[in-house]
Amino acid sequence: MQKKLKRHLMSFILCMALIVATAFTTTGCNGKTDTPSTNTEQNSGDAQKENVTLLGEGALRFDFTVTDKEGTETLFEIHTDKETVGEALLEAGLIAGEEGPYGLYVKTVNGITADFEKDGVYWAFYINGEYAATSVDTTKITEGDHYSFKVE
Repeated sequence: MQKKLKRHLMSFILCMALIVATAFTTTGCNGKTDTPSTNTEQNSGDAQKENVTLLGEGALRFDFTVTDKEGTETLFEIHTDKETVGEALLEAGLIAGEEGPYGLYVKTVNGITADFEKDGVYWAFYINGEYAATSVDTTKITEGDHYSFKVE
């Protein structure tokens, strides 16, 4: 019974993720173009770089952002020799969860727990601002890519 409930929950989460991804894709195509950055925006970008936490050691480097329920972003620069994003984040102590039928089901990110069964929210995994089609523990690290988790 417990396994059936978990499978049903994971199916529901994946369906919701697909709906959210479709909504983002549809609303992202509004025909507007970004305007060039101004000096003020560049200065705030420099300020954000000062607020980046450096973690780990290794030949590979990637940026990682955590966005909590209130929309507060915490920025990290991860250095690792691991092959997948999940391995690197586990090694850095940034994520925790449990194995499920679709890979690691992340429940805690940067010490913040989002439990769908209790709160109706979960951690969504993004690659370069797009909802990830792969789980964090199967996503190979690509130099220059930006990974993030957001409470949804």
